[in-house]
Amino acid sequence: MRAKLIGGVTAAALASVAAVLLWGGSLWGGSLRGGSSSTAETTTFSPYIDTALATVLDMAATARKTGVKDFTLGFVVSGNGCAPKWGGKSGLTHTTLDQRITALRKAGGDARVSFGGADGTDLAQACGSVSGLTAAYRTVIDRYGLTRLDFDIENAALADTAAGTRRMQAIARLQKDARLDVTFTLPAIPDGLSKEALAQVAEAKAQGVRISAVNIMAMDYGESQRGNMGQYAVQAATASHAQIEKVLGLSSSAAWKALGVTPMIGANDIAGEVFTVSDATQLAAFARDRHVGLLSMWAADRDKECAGGTQDTAQSTCSGVTQQPLAFTRALAGAARRTGA
Repeated sequence: MRAKLIGGVTAAALASVAAVLLWGGSLWGGSLRGGSSSTAETTTFSPYIDTALATVLDMAATARKTGVKDFTLGFVVSGNGCAPKWGGKSGLTHTTLDQRITALRKAGGDARVSFGGADGTDLAQACGSVSGLTAAYRTVIDRYGLTRLDFDIENAALADTAAGTRRMQAIARLQKDARLDVTFTLPAIPDGLSKEALAQVAEAKAQGVRISAVNIMAMDYGESQRGNMGQYAVQAATASHAQIEKVLGLSSSAAWKALGVTPMIGANDIAGEVFTVSDATQLAAFARDRHVGLLSMWAADRDKECAGGTQDTAQSTCSGVTQQPLAFTRALAGAARRTGA
């Protein structure tokens, strides 16, 4: 995703799967965030917001209008060597963002910070040592009082195996000191995750990282994929579920819980790819039926119709399709439901 748009388990392992991979629950919206075990929310919706925009989305206001209280902030990358910065440009002293996070937490919500993304240099590539990378991540964690992290790995960072190992070793070190909920956001096509993306998941497991979700980017598939974007997202989720089940050694139900799906709402970066509100409704119904752990979208800032109406190219502050304000947020949040134990 872009920070800027535009233009089978062994017997010995069974006892540790919940602790090592899933903790038996999710910090982002289920019973570990205050719900009782008898009313656990099975699918959580946590949309991305673009911190690179001139105006940071008022998350608390969105929460009041929609009930959505979980958000993912993108993206922190290298600003100067191993120094973390928002979008590689803005330091961690960001008054408006601080105010937005504080207001959201007062409203009962919380935010996850995402490292990486499509633009800039990934910290795992910029930091030459595991200790340096760990310190860079910890700086951000401490600055915002975080318990949730996302790692959006794509482009050059996806193929960089040395950086991948550093990243996973640093995360494992951080999780030894704190109960951190960690998700990995990776590119996918309707056939599932790529070989490189799967290698990142396998490396995380090998380094002992506790993975809450493997979140697939159901977007920007390529010129050959211009059909029903809702169906493509369902196909990508189904294929990725089978891959996660195998790579992480999970049961089918646990693999659904460990899966996240993130579409790019409205006009995608690839011409002809348009994810509509109807597609969002279809994906939400699928996620609710399968008990998918996480849904997100790129991005909450775009969840409104453009002033000029329908647009053929992706816009950073509107969807490019005909819609009511917050229509995508409401549709995807519809996947969340509460079930009896």
